[in-house]
Amino acid sequence: MHAFIIEDEYLVGRSLQDMLEELGFDFFSFARSEDAAVAGAQGQNIDLITADVRLLPGDGVAAVQSICAERKIPVVFITGYAEELRDRVPDATVIQKPINPGELAAAVRSALDKEQETD
Repeated sequence: MHAFIIEDEYLVGRSLQDMLEELGFDFFSFARSEDAAVAGAQGQNIDLITADVRLLPGDGVAAVQSICAERKIPVVFITGYAEELRDRVPDATVIQKPINPGELAAAVRSALDKEQETD
């Protein structure tokens, strides 16, 4: 399964990769900015997106909205600003930084289940 990690902090992105590998993901793409995320997602078969909300430069929510405009992909937002995100994307699957592996696993399952329900 392919996970697309949108995260501007290198070590957080690699930590996410390790946690997602434990959940069965075996192929990864990374982007550190909004523009790189939108460009990097083109033409890829992505099973899950994890996205930080605040990117330097750019905005993770805007990147996800652009990527998912024409296709549905499960998304888990990972942020230190969960309340701000809930105002912008009320039905989002969100976990708070610092990342707890158990919370990430539950959020990934929730996002994947949510996407299957809408198919």
